[in-house]
Amino acid sequence: MAARAPLDAIPAVIDVEASGFGAGSYPIEVGIVLPNGKSHCYLIKPAPSWTHWDPEAEAVHGIHREILESRGAAVDEVARTLNQILRGQTVYSDAWGHDRSWLARLFEEAEISQHFRLESLRSLLTDYQVERWQSTRERVIREVGQMRHRASVDALIVQQTFLKSQPDGEAAA
Repeated sequence: MAARAPLDAIPAVIDVEASGFGAGSYPIEVGIVLPNGKSHCYLIKPAPSWTHWDPEAEAVHGIHREILESRGAAVDEVARTLNQILRGQTVYSDAWGHDRSWLARLFEEAEISQHFRLESLRSLLTDYQVERWQSTRERVIREVGQMRHRASVDALIVQQTFLKSQPDGEAAA
């Protein structure tokens, strides 16, 4: 049996799915995977002023706006929950520029301060990992066995790719 990496060596990872790819887009789903492997995923009911919807983005994530309206949690509920789970931690994103703006929009709409730090996963990667990232990611996707493009699955893939792209990656995962 492979040794497990110490929890302080495993980053918490976040992924955000959005209503579109550009201006006017907003978060519709947030997924996180913690260092202990526990994952959380939240659909977000769009705020009344959030009207932008891009069918091309929907084709990627497969989340219909009607699902968000009926099953999504309120913006302030999701913001409070993220703060509760991630308070004081640094959480990493492989799409920092996008996820940062979507989280800012979430917390601004909720009128709640964000109590965790968001950083680019790139800040943790060694040159060795960067060189092996894509091939390792493809292997992790096969191992995970889920191709749906959803926030918690994407966060898990990023976290596992980070671990398995290290020189001792097979032992760390």
